[in-house]
Amino acid sequence: MSFSEKVIDFNKNLKFSDKLPKGYLVLNPFIENIETLEIMQNFYKKFYNDNIKRKFIIGINPSRHGAGVTGVPFTDTKRLFSECGIKMNSAHTHELSSVFMYDMIAKYGGVHKFYSNFYINSPFPLAIVREKEKGKFLNANYYDDKTLFSMLKSYMIYTMNMHFSFGLENSEVIILGKKNAEFLKLINKEAKLFDKFTILEHPRYIMQYKSKNKNEYIDKYLNVLL
Repeated sequence: MSFSEKVIDFNKNLKFSDKLPKGYLVLNPFIENIETLEIMQNFYKKFYNDNIKRKFIIGINPSRHGAGVTGVPFTDTKRLFSECGIKMNSAHTHELSSVFMYDMIAKYGGVHKFYSNFYINSPFPLAIVREKEKGKFLNANYYDDKTLFSMLKSYMIYTMNMHFSFGLENSEVIILGKKNAEFLKLINKEAKLFDKFTILEHPRYIMQYKSKNKNEYIDKYLNVLL
């Protein structure tokens, strides 16, 4: 099987139905929107239809406005079309992390060069939301609640093992977000998934709190990735 076929098969069979703390929900875009399933397949067939050994960039978990819609990590519908040439008709999203990531990818050398060297996903590959008030939900991270983390941990170890089984390098990974790295160290201590890691600031943190220094952070990414 090609790299793309392995990823597509993984995403098509993603299911999470275990118990969660009160107020938390998991969203599976591949079940909730048939076009998301099609878009995801088109993306991986376009950029991953090979057996190249790639480095793993590890996010937190998908945003409901990014990969929670498109099925492609750090990719909103705007960048999906403008940068990847894939149009989504059923949704229109703008996500700050996607803006940073694709500005960085452009300076790296473009989508074809970047995706031939890197694969991006998360330890928990589905979107998590928390009910703020009745009927109103906010994005949540897998580590926001200790009970949530403990309930998700075994599933995250399973999905991380699956990612590495696609043929990813495990000598070193790149982790996005310092708090994410703290929890991944705990997971790795138990599961022994990778040898070492480099931490980069998460795109959402950069765009939300350090947007004036965006170009400096892009350069920091490139110093690690190139």
